[in-house]
Amino acid sequence: MSDPFDISKALEGAVKDKLSPDVARFRIHSNHEPAGDQEKAIEKLVFQLENAQERCVLLGVTGSGKTFAMAHLIERLNIPTLIMSHNKTLARQLYQEMAGLFPENRVEYFVSHYDYYQPEAYLPKRDLYIDKELSINERIEQERFATVASLVSRPDCVVVSSVSCIYGLNAPETFLAYHCRIHVNQEIEPIDLIRELVALQYSRTTTDLQRGDVRLRGENLDVWMPSRDDPLRIRFGFEGVEHIQICDPVTWEVLDELEEAWIHPKEFFMVSPERFENALENIETELDGRVAELKSQNQEIEANRLEQRTRYDLEMLREIGHCTAVENYSMHFDGREHGERPYCLLDFFAAAAKQFHGNPDKFLVIMDESHVTLPQVGGMYGGDRSRKLNLIEHGFRLPSAADNRPLKINEFQSLIPQMVYVSATPGERELLHLCEITGQDAPMGLRHVAGGGGVEEPEYAKKHPDSESMYDMLQMIEEIPRMEIRPTGLLDPTIEVRGTEGQVADLLSEINARIKVGERTLVTVLTIKFAEEVAQYLNKMGIKAHHLHSEIDTIERTEILNALRIGHIDAIVGINLLREGLDIPEVSLVAIFDADRQGFLRNERSLLQTIGRAARNSSGKVILYADSMSPPMTASIRQTLERRQRQNAHNEKHGITPATIQKALPKMGSDVDELIAGTSGGKRLVGSKGGRKSGDWASNLKVGAGQWTSSNSVNSNISQPIEEI
Repeated sequence: MSDPFDISKALEGAVKDKLSPDVARFRIHSNHEPAGDQEKAIEKLVFQLENAQERCVLLGVTGSGKTFAMAHLIERLNIPTLIMSHNKTLARQLYQEMAGLFPENRVEYFVSHYDYYQPEAYLPKRDLYIDKELSINERIEQERFATVASLVSRPDCVVVSSVSCIYGLNAPETFLAYHCRIHVNQEIEPIDLIRELVALQYSRTTTDLQRGDVRLRGENLDVWMPSRDDPLRIRFGFEGVEHIQICDPVTWEVLDELEEAWIHPKEFFMVSPERFENALENIETELDGRVAELKSQNQEIEANRLEQRTRYDLEMLREIGHCTAVENYSMHFDGREHGERPYCLLDFFAAAAKQFHGNPDKFLVIMDESHVTLPQVGGMYGGDRSRKLNLIEHGFRLPSAADNRPLKINEFQSLIPQMVYVSATPGERELLHLCEITGQDAPMGLRHVAGGGGVEEPEYAKKHPDSESMYDMLQMIEEIPRMEIRPTGLLDPTIEVRGTEGQVADLLSEINARIKVGERTLVTVLTIKFAEEVAQYLNKMGIKAHHLHSEIDTIERTEILNALRIGHIDAIVGINLLREGLDIPEVSLVAIFDADRQGFLRNERSLLQTIGRAARNSSGKVILYADSMSPPMTASIRQTLERRQRQNAHNEKHGITPATIQKALPKMGSDVDELIAGTSGGKRLVGSKGGRKSGDWASNLKVGAGQWTSSNSVNSNISQPIEEI
């Protein structure tokens, strides 16, 4: 095993695949070339980044091919790239698209590996301690390992990640230093190799081989790295290693032969024996000081609690090298000082850039849907710290537990040499950041924005309620590449504003018109209750409808959206989930209730994002139900109509006929009937479970089986007799 701190020696053997300079380049495989505004935007971004511009903004409308443009940007810059998304679903979608475009290169997926995670917490008002509960997804854990292994072994990596990339990992130097190198003709005994692998946390087994296991049978030593789909078989002869083979995990058929293998640790977190002992000593020292401090403040209960819990953890660490809350001591095991940031995935990018490109700053970050992702990054630290402080103050954890944390926003920004913010509706922070980088005067509408990816109390906006809209600010700020012309020729949707009187009945007639031509509808409202009531009413009127909101779990949301695409559902009524990244070309109508209501869900950015959901269909139309014209409505309508005029002029000039995007339909399982009947496992259902008659209705895909109670709040919006309900 390599010396734990000899990084140069570790890096010598990091590259398992001997890549030629030509193969190591990013190479797109696609039958399409950049079209519309894509080529111009790509060239402008390449120019800005090659001229050392630290932050760029790409404004790309829905359906303009932002992912394709990102891929061409990566190919032309030819440096490792991290693409950030604000949720797992969109990250997976981006990963699949990038993997299809770069089949010769390494495209990896890095998100939280928890299927379920309940963090440790204490609620002082209820004197309630909540222990940590979690469920780890082994497949995602494998993909996380594959990400790190690719970054340390290949120069051509694209990683698609959620905000998980700002959470703690071991240092790249430690991960690289702890490894096992094996090559053909190496003189080593099988038992000695097993000792090395066990020191890397691999588990020895004599039965079925799982990821993270090592097994010796006769002259064959099998080892399965957590990052791989297939295990390694090392065959020994009289003079040492004769063959290193990649095998099928079921049949053990040989898939490939290697001259050399670089075997990484089973666990992300490795530490030398010396540092381990030092960490235990430091934990005890901190414990003694904290207990004395609590007792001096007459907090005997807290002091006793802390001493009991921490000494139990220390006992477990000494006996088995692990405890259930070991992450709370990461500061000591990493050798960090109090307040020093943790290592994270960005450190692996810097290490890869230095190793393969000679400069730790030679990597790129692309932040997709930046108007959502950047504030999310900025908010992670505050939420984590608030929870940890309660645990620390009440004697559940040592103060060093607060150093097991995500990055602060300023730490995150300082680690990124160059970043491209990508959005159809860039946020205030991105626009201000661009102005600062390029030396432009910031518009008045950005004067309330604070550093750190968030927004302070908008005092300026309070004093100047008529300050610039996002549309106005985008006209003032230069150096923003724009993609407003779609390669498909699709136009922004038409927009109508209608009064709220009789809005549900009006919506019903519009949905029926779409059903006749095989198209779908999205409806956005402001509350969960109203979303469910509207869905219930539509079901009563014979429309196959379903609600969609935050109380429905992620898997069921996906099934609902798939059912909409296939035609098992005609309409979805939602709140804030029908926005970024929702790609449903079958949707030709988007209806927005209470469009004139001021607030987060009806501001200019939210309206534009929702309007964009109808931009993938050539018959796209948006209806805003409102009794007045709010400033966000005016700005979003003006921006949409101006873009539509430019798009139409482009089509006429080049003889382009708009065509609805063609996208393969998803396959649905046998659980669709239950989902549509409202009897599947969501927290809230469309209706109560019906009898045999309603079950028959559901089996024929007639949504709404169950007993319904009419809603006064819905009925009050209906301008027709309600006796039919």
